[in-house]
Amino acid sequence: MHGRVPGRGFRLTLTVTAPATLRIEVTDPRGEKAPARGSASPDPADSGYGLLLVEESADRWGVRSGPVPVKTVWAELDLSLTE
Repeated sequence: MHGRVPGRGFRLTLTVTAPATLRIEVTDPRGEKAPARGSASPDPADSGYGLLLVEESADRWGVRSGPVPVKTVWAELDLSLTE
């Protein structure tokens, strides 16, 4: 919602890396709206639940800037391999 700019899209990338990590990246053209750790709000009128879900579910997450005006929010989940 906050990354939406009319006429511009976003990119979702899913990658599985060794040994067993799922990396999720969402890139959008709103580099000036980069979230910060601890900025998640449980009030949907404020910012929704997206970042709160990321903070609670991901093993690691962060934000990468650039190239201007782009930002990428990424999250990694360690996958357990069971038989």
